[in-house]
Amino acid sequence: MLKFVHFFLLLAIFACKSSSEAQSQSKPATVERVIQPGAYMTAEYFHLFDKKNVALVINQTSTIGNSSLADTLMSAGIKVRKIFAPEHGFRGKADAGAHISNETDLQTGIPVVSLYGSKKKPTPDDLSGIDVLVFDIQDVGVRFYTYISTLHYVMEACAEQNIKLIVLDRPNPLGFYIDGPVLDKKFTSFVGMHSVPVVYGMTIGEYAAMIKGENWIKKSEDLDLLVVRCKDYDHTSHYDIPVAPSPNLRTTRSILLYPSLCFFEGTIVSVGRGTDYPFEVFGYPGGNGDFSFTPRPSEGASDPLYNGKRCVGYSLHNISLDKLYHTKQINLQHLIKMYNSYKGKDFFLANHFFDKLAGTDQLKEQILSGMQESKIRESWQPEIEKFRKIRKKYLLYKDFE
Repeated sequence: MLKFVHFFLLLAIFACKSSSEAQSQSKPATVERVIQPGAYMTAEYFHLFDKKNVALVINQTSTIGNSSLADTLMSAGIKVRKIFAPEHGFRGKADAGAHISNETDLQTGIPVVSLYGSKKKPTPDDLSGIDVLVFDIQDVGVRFYTYISTLHYVMEACAEQNIKLIVLDRPNPLGFYIDGPVLDKKFTSFVGMHSVPVVYGMTIGEYAAMIKGENWIKKSEDLDLLVVRCKDYDHTSHYDIPVAPSPNLRTTRSILLYPSLCFFEGTIVSVGRGTDYPFEVFGYPGGNGDFSFTPRPSEGASDPLYNGKRCVGYSLHNISLDKLYHTKQINLQHLIKMYNSYKGKDFFLANHFFDKLAGTDQLKEQILSGMQESKIRESWQPEIEKFRKIRKKYLLYKDFE
């Protein structure tokens, strides 16, 4: 087996180096180094699969070089018995919020169990006969991005079934700052399960350690958790994700804008799903602005908001990455500007989804009352400071502070 391990590790390092060189051409690098996700550290976890039945929680981002983690493990003779798939599915092509069904993967023949369909948590039957479960999914570091909610339920299921959980850590593209309101437990949902800020500045491995350490799951003390760290990553790093983590976060720019623009999903404003620039543009029919777009069905947006209707608003797809990296905070001006220009009571959707995204009803009330952005930010600080103290306990990498 070691022969396979070294072979795939060499391939991974070469592919990662090529990706890093491409990144350095697109924006200034803070430090010259080759960042490698935890999955690449095969010598640290392959030996744990010897004579074990293994299950994976993975999607299209779970790669070593150009190979899926599932393919890499199976090529090394490891017994991969089952795959669990999060929102958007195993191949990452389904719409946001779309029901995902169980299936058998045609390429590997492995049963795929959906954790974004009839259930969010693996059942005892799902985990029957499994010795080790591996979680390897690229997160983007935003509370309402549902992969950390899937992580929560997977950790709880492993704790209850006495199954070892290995989290292969991956860099957080937004891991260089903390911002946004901290979730009020009254607004707990699958788009916000924990009392953390919108942008929490932790890798998914660090986040897993916090879930266990803060007893946010049942039987947390019984969970056998191993986090395999990234190499040459820290919280000052700027990291370009090599594979889109979901169909509508296709670029580094869209990921950097996502914490600011996703609030619009709880309003009448389109964020450009069904266009070439999702999460880089925003507007609505009859709106004001200097940019227009017309949503059409596309991969990951089979029936986008305002399908076929001309929307007017603004484009951010030419804003420089350097400016976004140096801002280090959520931009509320887009939201406030659109609310002020709309001047309608129904700007916020009646289903209260905006409050679920914000993790509180306070932000909506602050905008409705005309509160200045600086005062809104000031109101977040006491809870953010409490979170910072918790976060510090679980950091695996040099911090930005």
